[in-house]
Amino acid sequence: MQNMKQTVERARAAFASGRTRPLEFRIQQLKALQRMITENGKEMAAAVKADLNKSECVAYSYEIVGVLGEISLMLEKLPEWAAPQPVQKSLITLPDDAYIHYEPLGVVLIIGAWNYPLMLTLQPLVGAIAAGNAVVLKPSEVSENTAKILEKLISQYLDKELFPVVNGGIPETTALLEQRFDHILYTGSSSVGKIILEAAAKHLTPVTLELGGKSPCYIDKNCDIDTACRRITWGKFLNCGQTCIAPDYILCERSIQDQVVRTIKETVKEFYGEDVKKSPDYERIINKRQYKRLLGLLEGQKIAHGGETDEATCFIAPTVLTDVNPESKIMQEEIFGPLLPIVTIGGVDEAICFINQREKPLALYLFSNNKKLIKRMIAETSSGGVTANDVAMHFVVKDLPFGGIGNSGMGCYHGKHSFTTFSHKRSCLIKSLTMEGLNKIRYPPLNWKKVEWGKFFLDKRLNKGKVGFVLVALLGMVAAVLYKVVISN
Repeated sequence: MQNMKQTVERARAAFASGRTRPLEFRIQQLKALQRMITENGKEMAAAVKADLNKSECVAYSYEIVGVLGEISLMLEKLPEWAAPQPVQKSLITLPDDAYIHYEPLGVVLIIGAWNYPLMLTLQPLVGAIAAGNAVVLKPSEVSENTAKILEKLISQYLDKELFPVVNGGIPETTALLEQRFDHILYTGSSSVGKIILEAAAKHLTPVTLELGGKSPCYIDKNCDIDTACRRITWGKFLNCGQTCIAPDYILCERSIQDQVVRTIKETVKEFYGEDVKKSPDYERIINKRQYKRLLGLLEGQKIAHGGETDEATCFIAPTVLTDVNPESKIMQEEIFGPLLPIVTIGGVDEAICFINQREKPLALYLFSNNKKLIKRMIAETSSGGVTANDVAMHFVVKDLPFGGIGNSGMGCYHGKHSFTTFSHKRSCLIKSLTMEGLNKIRYPPLNWKKVEWGKFFLDKRLNKGKVGFVLVALLGMVAAVLYKVVISN
């Protein structure tokens, strides 16, 4: 507990020194992080393989590339994003400066996740550094090898006081949450998210919670079912199903269920070969506890494909379940593994009703050639994000915010949204001490003429392109007339 307090206090003292505020310092730290990753990519990938059996190629593609892309975007756009942002003015504020100033929040706590232990820890760190914060980084203890390499490398490349890494389990995380932070970003389960939110409430600390949920995947019977199933197979069994935005279950009409199963079966063979267990592109369940939890979800289910398991290596094959009862255990919690239930429904009306009767998911997927159907599902459901005719790809669009809603989370990040999440948008108005006559309309004593004039000046908003010397001159004339009017009452 004392160590945690000292760590946070050192970070706060370093932040108070003001050295994170200049853009030059932030850019220097971002470049150092970039160098850390490029110089130690193999070592970092090896740690991920030890935790999740990801090959070096897979780890680089799905963990490292995205972080490097985020750093490059910040380095390119940071001067633009951090600059004062002028706002539209009214007649009454025409001669003034009105703008939004982005300032850092202070000391941020980022709690990473174990399923993508590099990306989900480092990507929010990039945004927090760009916004000018100090950051206490807490990697997931479940992916222990990656946590150790992050602690080692970050202390070598980044400012040690501003960006400490804290490793440990529940006791260490609990002790951290006793400290006061200016923002907390957590990626993980909804149950732990509630604990984070409760701890943050004691200090009125704002939070970003990236949680999960049961992301539905609706397949329209009239779409290209084979293409839809190939894309679903990729997104569902990526990282052995341990992806927060993986399609959790399929909704489709019974008439196409057999075709869906057949295509997924053929695609699994194409992606991973005859023996999935030997594929270098197929990961393992993170630990025995998660492995046994998933076996419990399989109980009583009808396996249409897959189902092979090996406890010694925490292997569970890509598995498709058919005729799944919506009330069964596997439909009550996020699966977070390579088990894909198919729930049959009567059509799009029933699918929308099914989705809306449950907690709001992190993602919604739908496959259809009918644009009106796609627009309708988006309009009549709610989720953190939507991808139509593919899965998970909204995550990689840099200008789209990534985040949940309701039970699947709150707040967002990625790209500019990371910068704004970790910044305070400070309202700034700089007025002149001249043109005092205009202020007569707000000084007592008040009368209805002043009210009407005040309404006129406040309601007339000006586009930036129309503001010029002519309007300023006109404003001066109006102010002179108004001054005579108000002083005569």
